[in-house]
Formats: sequence, C-alpha cells, structure tokens
Amino acid sequence: TIRYYEKEGLVPAPGRSIGGHRLYDAGAVERLRFIRRARELGFTLDEIRQLIGFSDGTQRCRDTHALAVQHLEEVKQKIRDLRHLQRALKTLTDQCDQTPAEECPIFDALRFGTGSQSATRA
Repeated sequence: TIRYYEKEGLVPAPGRSIGGHRLYDAGAVERLRFIRRARELGFTLDEIRQLIGFSDGTQRCRDTHALAVQHLEEVKQKIRDLRHLQRALKTLTDQCDQTPAEECPIFDALRFGTGSQSATRA
C-alpha cells in the first residue's frame, strides 16, 4: 500500500539504506497515518490529495471544511442508497418461499427484472 501511495504521489519516495531498505522519516510516517485515517473516513485518493494540499498552509480551514461537508453529503447519499437497497432486498426475500429455484421471485428479479421495479420502490 505504501508503494502505491508513493506511485500516486501522496507520499514522497523514501531514501534507502546501504542494504537497499526503504527509510521513512517521521514526516512520512505522519503522512501515512493521515492517509490511513482519511481512508477510514471514506475519503478518496483525490480528496486526500486535496487535503494534503490544503495542509501546506496556503489554504484556509474553510477549504478543508467545504471538502469535508461535500464528503459528508456523499456519505449521507450512500446511506440513503443502502437503505433503499435494504428495502428492495427485504421485499424480495419476503416474497421468497420454499418453491423450486425456477419459480423463485428472487431469481426472476435477477434474471428478468421481474418484480424488481416493485422491490426497488419499496
């Protein structure tokens, strides 16, 4: 993962020991922790890149705030979408019984879209 972040330009390439091992200084370790925490909060690599850019001291806190608020709205939308998906799956599973697979409403919805309209509106 660290090499990927280096490739993406989020972490500078480290120096190397005489034996060729990568040597990360305290700043690189702090940056990696920052990236890990941002990823845990669901920020994309592009958003993290922006946040890192904001931390250089030339931006204002409101820029970081605006990005975080935008991300929060995206998270809220994902939650709404997941709730919608939950209701649709609940509707399909409620229609399911012990019938053979070829008569199963879940298979019908997956194969043909039959019943999926009513299930996705639930």
